[in-house]
Amino acid sequence: MKNNEALRCLLCKKPRCSDACPVRTSVPECMALYREGRLGEAGEILFRNNPLSAITSQVCDWRDFCYGHCVLNIKKIAVKWYEIEQEISELYLFSHSLERHGSGLQGRRIAIVGGGPVGIAAAIWLYEAGASVTLFEARERIGGVLRYGIPPFRLDKKYIDVYERLLSEAGIDIKTGTELDAEAIKELACDYDAVLIGCGAEKPMSLGIEGEDKPSVIQALDFLETPSKYDVRSRKVIVIGGGNVAMDSCRTAARLGADASVYYRKTFENMPANPLEIEMAQRDGVKFKVFEAPVQVKDHSVVFRSCENYNDPESGRLLTRILPGTDHEVPCDYLITAISEKPDFSLISALEPQLNKYGWPEPGENGKLPCRADNVFIAGDFLSGPATVVEAVASAKKAVHGIIDLLK
Repeated sequence: MKNNEALRCLLCKKPRCSDACPVRTSVPECMALYREGRLGEAGEILFRNNPLSAITSQVCDWRDFCYGHCVLNIKKIAVKWYEIEQEISELYLFSHSLERHGSGLQGRRIAIVGGGPVGIAAAIWLYEAGASVTLFEARERIGGVLRYGIPPFRLDKKYIDVYERLLSEAGIDIKTGTELDAEAIKELACDYDAVLIGCGAEKPMSLGIEGEDKPSVIQALDFLETPSKYDVRSRKVIVIGGGNVAMDSCRTAARLGADASVYYRKTFENMPANPLEIEMAQRDGVKFKVFEAPVQVKDHSVVFRSCENYNDPESGRLLTRILPGTDHEVPCDYLITAISEKPDFSLISALEPQLNKYGWPEPGENGKLPCRADNVFIAGDFLSGPATVVEAVASAKKAVHGIIDLLK
């Protein structure tokens, strides 16, 4: 046993850490096995429950999940389970090969659209259940946000490479460089026994301000995919946003030699980013400006307007408003927007899905999509919008259960 954190775990009979985990990881069971040196057994439990545990234990927002709900957190000495999970999972992953654990889906053909976290996890579960799986990915390699979004200093690409190898060695048909449109997905629903759509949210939201179409304005996902394409060294770079994508963007820019700053319309307590990522960004030299909203992009500057929080008397909620007459201009060479993204729902338009008043699909239980076909499921960003990797895996698990129930 390498990590003495395991000795502090109380092995709770009603573990709040497991209940708070989106995939309900059996922390006490795996912790007990770890204490006994039975890492292989613990690794198998973790992998069967969450095939991406070697990755989620690194990039998961553990302060909101397991660590944040540890009973010892009352005394501010929560157990760092994520460190132990990473140790167990990495050892298991790099010595593992996929195996069939059931034959309930033998002879069934399933198409998965999207090779990101949802697609990888679902492909593993469905293969293990006996299905013949085909994975369609628009880019040249699978991984999605894991390969093209999360910077290498946060996630070594060797982990995505090993998943790519595992899927290939198992005989899962991976069709990379295959961009599907709405008609192609409609055909998949006819040709396959079931279809799972797990594409990421890659359509950036607009700032809705004058000048945001200037060449100096960069979308965060574009920047993170190929940061070397942008000459930010010794340049003043401003990142708009307060989520993990914004933190990845500002840290990447700072590490490339930029004078990087984050501007956010609310305050630190309102930032959705993992507090650790904010802390690491500050260590990388990133400056933060809160209660600032952009209102115009100029050639070499951005105009900001001050904001403030207030309690809405009608709803009782804490809201933010922009204060008129507070405009001020800030020099800027590049503006990176990381305010949010949304899925491309045009991909399912040919299936004529039921949409709510906001234009989002309204799936049934386990992500089954109400549409012209009765065998289409959605998961991940297509289901709930941008979320964490572990939440994407959790939604993939529900969709897989739905597919198994349907086809059995």
